[in-house]
Amino acid sequence: MVAENLEQVRKNIELACKEAGRDPKEVTLISVSKTKPVSMLQEAYDAGSRDFGENKVQEIMDKVPQLPSDIRWHMIGHLQRNKVKYIVDKVALIHSVDSLRLAETIEHEAAKHSVTVPVLIEVNVAQEESKFGLKTEEVLSLVESVASFPHIHIEGLMTIAPYVEDPEENRGIFRQLKKLSVDIAAKNINNVNMSVLSMGMTGDYQVAVQEGATMVRVGTGIFGERNYAV
Repeated sequence: MVAENLEQVRKNIELACKEAGRDPKEVTLISVSKTKPVSMLQEAYDAGSRDFGENKVQEIMDKVPQLPSDIRWHMIGHLQRNKVKYIVDKVALIHSVDSLRLAETIEHEAAKHSVTVPVLIEVNVAQEESKFGLKTEEVLSLVESVASFPHIHIEGLMTIAPYVEDPEENRGIFRQLKKLSVDIAAKNINNVNMSVLSMGMTGDYQVAVQEGATMVRVGTGIFGERNYAV
């Protein structure tokens, strides 16, 4: 089932790229595997998935030793500062940097491990109170502060759009994030790249791709409904 779902999502991404005049190679599909057993991740891996997204540090720690070493792990959930040390040398990308204090902790731990950590700045474009992330007007100032950290490299921006029945309702959110990334890129800040736009989930990833997403985070669309009882 996982392989079929993965294939369908890939086809949908290709179609969305075609509609937007984009190359599907520009879009990375992240299989969001939070709460899912290792056996299902292995199925996705066998079907060609190499990018997996997790919300909790503990799940990354548990799963990394049980799965192939060429998997790129993405930390997509809210990251607590006291957990940074466990994953700073294990993840390909942290999507959820939302404060200077968190960035300082990542810098500190990355220096200890002699690694440079690629990160995205999380933006709460819709300003939902239940979500983490910066307001759009706060992003540039954080980017400028973090740009001077030698062990962090800002690769772009991430947002979690509201849950909506009609994905079209989120088109404006994705447009705003894209515009923000273009505006920041135009400032040519040292050590800052705006090549990654992580936006779009199971319900709205096709719209996100049409609006410029370079990473989409799909969980339910690949693995089925989440089991919150785990």
